[in-house]
Amino acid sequence: MKKRTIVFLLLAVVAVVLLLSSTYTVGENEYACVVRFSKIIDTTDAAGLHFKVPFIDSIKYFPKATELYDIPPSEVLTSDKQNMTVDCYVMWRVEDPLLFYQSLGSTTVAEQRLDALTYNTLKNIMGTLKQADIINMDDGGERNEIYNSITGSVNNLAKNYGITVLDVKIKRFDLPESNENAVYSRMISERNQMAEKYAADGNYEASLIRNDVDKQVNIMISNAQAEAAKLEAEGEAEYMRMLAEAYDSDDKKDFYTFNLALDALKKSLSGEEKTVILSSDSPLAQLLLNP
Repeated sequence: MKKRTIVFLLLAVVAVVLLLSSTYTVGENEYACVVRFSKIIDTTDAAGLHFKVPFIDSIKYFPKATELYDIPPSEVLTSDKQNMTVDCYVMWRVEDPLLFYQSLGSTTVAEQRLDALTYNTLKNIMGTLKQADIINMDDGGERNEIYNSITGSVNNLAKNYGITVLDVKIKRFDLPESNENAVYSRMISERNQMAEKYAADGNYEASLIRNDVDKQVNIMISNAQAEAAKLEAEGEAEYMRMLAEAYDSDDKKDFYTFNLALDALKKSLSGEEKTVILSSDSPLAQLLLNP
């Protein structure tokens, strides 16, 4: 009876081990490949419980979700022989798990291969561009064409490994320390030239405005002076007319002459010198001698 119990327990343990070794589970965001004698005999991305041959089949899991690989910074050479340091990352995913396993076998090897593919593509594309085409003050959206070209080239190469490259993003372009000062000096010189041009254009426009204002002022002053001369002449004419009307008889004219003579005498005697020398026929002498 005791032996039967032991045998039953052993059979139960063996059954449990066989059951556990003949099943495997697949997650929502992964591929599962059934490997038998180093060959993949089945692949699935259906989440849940699956069965395999115990002790013979093994399972390889690969990510189904999009992966991000941050590539270490590397140097590239532009068409004008300038070194630049490029820092970027790659967004990729496994598209064909069978081809991926056969060509690469693991995500670590896949990242190494993506590193090499991306660097070679960057080197080739950047080699057709000048440094000024990459580092400038233009709208950043204009460089999207460069990024799309890099992504397309890397994706075409990565398809040979069962990988789809969704995007290659360049985080930053850096200048080697030996080139930074020269490039910054060139950019400062260009900005100074632009500032001088804007200042010259502004001074030219200001001179045009000042000249126009001076012209308008001169015209206004000239018109005002002409109007003043006209009014003054009209006033003098009116004054003479009024005098003519006021002194239209001999008595009035004599009185007017008498007043003028008195005014002249008063002005002559207004200083410290009180001596006046007059001829005998002078109206003033006549006025003093025969008041």
